[in-house]
Amino acid sequence: MVRAVRGAVQLEENSRETVLKKVSEMIEGLLTTNSLEEDQIISIQFTQTADVTALNPAAALRHKGFGEVPLFCAQEPDYQGSLPLMIRVLITAHVDDGRKLKPLYLGGAKKLRPDLG
Repeated sequence: MVRAVRGAVQLEENSRETVLKKVSEMIEGLLTTNSLEEDQIISIQFTQTADVTALNPAAALRHKGFGEVPLFCAQEPDYQGSLPLMIRVLITAHVDDGRKLKPLYLGGAKKLRPDLG
């Protein structure tokens, strides 16, 4: 069965080190929370707000491996009232036991989905 799970993280600052750290925390958190392994992942899509320019989130994840997983990154439209310094992710994976996957929103990104907090 194919399932998808979302996550997001808000950066404290637009720096290479922060993007590396926060992307890693978000992906590791999603994999741990959902008991997913890299070989189950079909693809990972990132979006980022226009103010995240220090490092592409997909490139940040490549520093952790994921060499066989297709990664894609796009810039979000700039909407009035959008939270700044935001990275979102959508992971699509094979899940054989039919369970639902749990999203993960870190830091200021929790404001995006207060219903999940």
